[in-house]
Amino acid sequence: MRIPFRAGLIGLSLAALSLPATAAEKLSVVTSITVLADMVRQVGGDDVEVRSLVGPNGDAHVYEPTPQDAQAVTKADLIVVNGLELEGWMDRLVTASGTKARIVVASQGIATLRAEEEGHEAHEAHDDHAGEDHDHDHGGLDPHAWNSAANGAIYAANIAKALEVADPAHAAAYQANGAKYVAELKDLDAWARREVATIPEGKRKVITSHDAFGYLGAAYGIEFHAPVGFSTESEASAGDVAKLIDQIKHEHIKAVFIENATDPRLVQQVAKASGAQMGGELYAEALSTEDGPASTYAKMFQYNISSLVAGMKQN
Repeated sequence: MRIPFRAGLIGLSLAALSLPATAAEKLSVVTSITVLADMVRQVGGDDVEVRSLVGPNGDAHVYEPTPQDAQAVTKADLIVVNGLELEGWMDRLVTASGTKARIVVASQGIATLRAEEEGHEAHEAHDDHAGEDHDHDHGGLDPHAWNSAANGAIYAANIAKALEVADPAHAAAYQANGAKYVAELKDLDAWARREVATIPEGKRKVITSHDAFGYLGAAYGIEFHAPVGFSTESEASAGDVAKLIDQIKHEHIKAVFIENATDPRLVQQVAKASGAQMGGELYAEALSTEDGPASTYAKMFQYNISSLVAGMKQN
């Protein structure tokens, strides 16, 4: 029997209403890095579809966006970035994509660190620039604010608010998930303080591949040294490396770590020349793959703190 056109439309509409929600109906969120993607998933739950432009074990400093990235940004409902001069490529990508999505800076409200010319860190308030081109090195902002769990809680609260605005229909769920996640991260912050407190202050010294743990050091009382500055685009001078080796020998620093998203060769050479022992791998800028030890932000933070404490016990 032939179905009248109008009746067919009504039938189709009713059928569509009875179908379960699909991925296409979820809030489409694009993030710059995997840390932010996981935070969005923790807060958004089943109501969001998340894509990270820089993948697991990736390096945001030297990332080159792809045509697929531009397509994802074009279709996004919301874009979440770190800011603090991390994503030097983001402005160009957003402009090229023509996206109308709202861009949210997750680090809004963080007490930032800036390296002065003489190498000392100083606190200052910041203006949020999601993707300007900067040299990313000493004299600029330290973008790695998520490496403090207390800062991670601020990120999570900002993300929850952004999701509530972008998707009011699920605002209550985002608010509840966000509050639960913030509480979890605050508990992790307290746990980290207790763990680090088991190490005498004079032994809280660590060598890493590049200067990515300033916020962690400031929050938990650990002294970090690295041959390379804030960005992996920087290159260490022979003089800087020699000074670092001398310092390691003089202060008997044994805790030397590589990072998952950086070339390990330089820090391995430093460890060999100084007589220090490699303490393993830290996750500074990107999560591991699903089967790795740092597949979520919370797991990454726990893994880093546990590894650091074990390494510092050797000092």
